[in-house]
Amino acid sequence: MRTMIWWVRRDLRLEDNQALSVALGQGARVVPVFVQDPALLASRYVGEKRVAFLYDGLRSLDADLRARGSGLVVRQGEPGSVLPALLAETQAEGVVAEHDPSPYASRRDARVAARVPLRLVDGLTVHPPEAVRKADGSPYSIYTPYSRAWKALPLPDASELLPAPKVLPPLPPQLRGLEAIPGESGSFGSRPFVAGEREARRRLTAFVADAIYDYHRGRDRMDLEATSGLSPYLRFGMLSARQVVVEALAAREAAPTAEARTGAQVWLDELIWREFYLSILYHFPGVRQHSFREAYREIAWANDPEDFLAWQEGRTGYPIVDAAMRQLETTGWMHNRARMIVASFLTKDLLIDWRWGERHFMQHLIDGDPAVNNGGWQWSAGTGTDAAPYFRIFNPVSQGEKYDPEGAYVRRWVPELEAVPTSAIHAPWTLPVEVQRRVGCMVGTDYPAPIVDHKAARERTLAAYAAARASA
Repeated sequence: MRTMIWWVRRDLRLEDNQALSVALGQGARVVPVFVQDPALLASRYVGEKRVAFLYDGLRSLDADLRARGSGLVVRQGEPGSVLPALLAETQAEGVVAEHDPSPYASRRDARVAARVPLRLVDGLTVHPPEAVRKADGSPYSIYTPYSRAWKALPLPDASELLPAPKVLPPLPPQLRGLEAIPGESGSFGSRPFVAGEREARRRLTAFVADAIYDYHRGRDRMDLEATSGLSPYLRFGMLSARQVVVEALAAREAAPTAEARTGAQVWLDELIWREFYLSILYHFPGVRQHSFREAYREIAWANDPEDFLAWQEGRTGYPIVDAAMRQLETTGWMHNRARMIVASFLTKDLLIDWRWGERHFMQHLIDGDPAVNNGGWQWSAGTGTDAAPYFRIFNPVSQGEKYDPEGAYVRRWVPELEAVPTSAIHAPWTLPVEVQRRVGCMVGTDYPAPIVDHKAARERTLAAYAAARASA
């Protein structure tokens, strides 16, 4: 019996899996394999919660494969050594995998391809990075024209989505199934993320049936459950990019009002941001090491370690910042508006190198994606693909007042402030001392005083960025 290996990476699903489909088309027997790569597990960007979520996803995938007569084989080691050995063991003709355009994956895949027949298949994005280019063939580096070009290409419809196979050939008898995944299954924090394709599909179906139509109004409200919560599932391919775009397009067409249609369109635009950042990393891999904009590669960062620790631990004295950082520590997830606020605070208020924050996020986020995380941090830092964003410095007080107007998000994650009046919840230091005493929250004792003056910090940052531009 002909055999092909399906190398599972960021595509932990059976439905609309193009790599699996190609493997099935080339061989009567498919051996699903996940390789625990020690280089990734030892990376300083690895996140404990993200790895746990991945392991839960692998268990779920194995259960789905077993229900169809197969199973997941897990091996540990450098893929360039593990896969040739597995080919010899199974007499497989080759390996099929979903293409990952990130720099490490590209180097890894080149090493594997030098030793075994490796076919890489699209699927991580709707349009691969090579497909969305300017007329002269160069890549886009600004979102808006990229988005227009992305939308101008043929978009998928439901008829193109690949059904999950009903039956799969059994594993070769000498292979053991899933045994090498450590830890126990579980969920995370107050917003549980149950790993697996079934839960991903359930969330997507529920979101496009209702909340998508108010997405444009509620997506920035940190005190509401107004977003899809699908980012961890897209990160590991428990849903395909085509699936979510097909659902977004269908919701847009079925929208009962023009206002509802706007909600669906705004969500689709957010999905395109993901593809844009993946394209940026593919075409400009150096962004993982330095600022996209050359003029800001030599900013004189302050990089105070005590300030950085206070930011990490959620004790900056700015409630919206502290709430978000504590949410991240507890759950492995953070609201997108909160991500922008805390990133702006770190880079613009504390003048700390965005790469410090980028690494901290990757060490904690369940949905931590190298391309998307890097793009978000460089956007907030003003060093990325925006034309002139250096002067965009979020005021943490007004951001809290606008996007957590009743203080519910802050009170949830910073319980010291629970009794603080709403009028001062985002600036508790403005309360008279007698009121602080009455509500049981003395600033400087029960809750930190602000570690930086925002107005002065803003001027310092503008001067540092101006100096960097002048010396570039």
